[in-house]
Amino acid sequence: MSFEGQKILPAIRSMKDFDKMLETSFEYGVFLDLHVGMLKSVFQYAKQHNRKMFLHIDLIHGLSNDEYGTEYVCQEIKPYGIISTKGNVIKKARQKGVYATQRMFVIDSSAMKRSIELIHKTEPDYIEVLPGVVPKIISEIRDKTGKPIFAGGLIETIEEVEAAIEAGATAITTSDRALWKHFDKK
Repeated sequence: MSFEGQKILPAIRSMKDFDKMLETSFEYGVFLDLHVGMLKSVFQYAKQHNRKMFLHIDLIHGLSNDEYGTEYVCQEIKPYGIISTKGNVIKKARQKGVYATQRMFVIDSSAMKRSIELIHKTEPDYIEVLPGVVPKIISEIRDKTGKPIFAGGLIETIEEVEAAIEAGATAITTSDRALWKHFDKK
């Protein structure tokens, strides 16, 4: 899935960030750092504004990031997708029909090997690669998994966004509003 040409997935850390996203043409984004008590209202607000939002389930305050928390989120909140580092969370989201993104931190070749093995077991819909500033790694992971890639972390310039896309990333996750503005189709 190409997100209809959307290169940036705004990463939202606050309602102020989300309000800024609503001023853009971006349809897809990622919620980070939410309190469990805010989930329903935040997702209702997003749906009212026709935004399709991923939820980084590992960063929800007050909710266990396990398969039970995932089941609750998928059934009650109904996000467009979830992001997690945990294989059991990815499997549960897929069972519930929610797009699942396996987040992987590539700190060395051993971590990359373990992550790729996990991806082959969990079969996520997407992979988020961090840090996303190493185009060689993006290409290699895409080749080894065949999965669409999000690149995130440490991407700070237009050139880094373009390099990640050129290397095979489907989209870039970022909270950098300057990058949002540059890549907004408005």
